[in-house]
Amino acid sequence: MATRQLAVLYDRDCGFCKWALDKILAWDRRRRLRPVAIQSEEGDRLLAAIPTERRLESWHLVSGGEVKSAGAAAPDLFAALPCGRPLAAVLRSAPRLTDRAYRWVAEHRDLLARLLRIDASCQLRR
Repeated sequence: MATRQLAVLYDRDCGFCKWALDKILAWDRRRRLRPVAIQSEEGDRLLAAIPTERRLESWHLVSGGEVKSAGAAAPDLFAALPCGRPLAAVLRSAPRLTDRAYRWVAEHRDLLARLLRIDASCQLRR
């Protein structure tokens, strides 16, 4: 990945999504990531190629106009983080497993939020 900033698109109404992104942003000491709500005007622009009704099915990573979503975006996300390249390599080597793991978390985000006592009012640090 080049050194340009990456847009991370997330569901602003999902407490678990905001909580998870907050943990990623805390790891991002070089400030390579820029959070963008899927439901924002910028989100609409960045995700114009994705049908509106499908945008909230997963998170998205946008770099240089290229959009990756769900598990397919995870390797690029972790490659942008300090010391994240080894994890990115593992995720890249098993794309089907990575996507399956992502889908499991996404399908169970309400349960995970309850277990972690996270609600929709969770705020991002940035």
